[in-house]
Amino acid sequence: MKIRQNIRHFATKKALTMPVIGDIATEKMVDLHVRVFGERADPDHREEREPHMAAFFECTFDTYLAALDEGFPEAEAREITHIQANFDFYNHGWTEMMEFPADELEAHYERYQQFFERYDIDIANPLGEFRTIDIPDAPATLENLENPEHPHAEGGFADDVYVEDASGEVAAGGTEEPEDVDVSVAPGMQEVDDVDEEAA
Repeated sequence: MKIRQNIRHFATKKALTMPVIGDIATEKMVDLHVRVFGERADPDHREEREPHMAAFFECTFDTYLAALDEGFPEAEAREITHIQANFDFYNHGWTEMMEFPADELEAHYERYQQFFERYDIDIANPLGEFRTIDIPDAPATLENLENPEHPHAEGGFADDVYVEDASGEVAAGGTEEPEDVDVSVAPGMQEVDDVDEEAA
């Protein structure tokens, strides 16, 4: 799929992997993702989906950390979590929120099949072993699957992770991670006192 990657993503990675700060960063990122994807939802259904999304996204940050631990680069680890979210959107018929078309679900699964199988993740069970908290139910709109509309989806990027850098250039794979990343650049970290290496 196609994702963006800039210094803020690397700062977020650093924040998420730090003791104490990691919990704060997760909370901030969950809020951010609920807002971003909530804005893509049918306005008539946004509010009823938000508790589900918040819990679901919280679990995907454990997936992100597990993927990093297994050696996946930042772009791929993050893409894995977005694939999980798109599986969930599809299962609920929330097609207007999807980032890639429904007919690319299998291709995205197959690229990370070994990782997904290791944690019992599949399209029907997008969290697998990472479902460690209760996920509130949310009403489905399965009728959307009959003729899915994907206003926010970008097709044709199912064979690799395609990264759009800060300059707008798009290339397969991720950009090289900077050596010295300021964690305060991560979204929401500007409000946290003493966000530095001493907090680790």
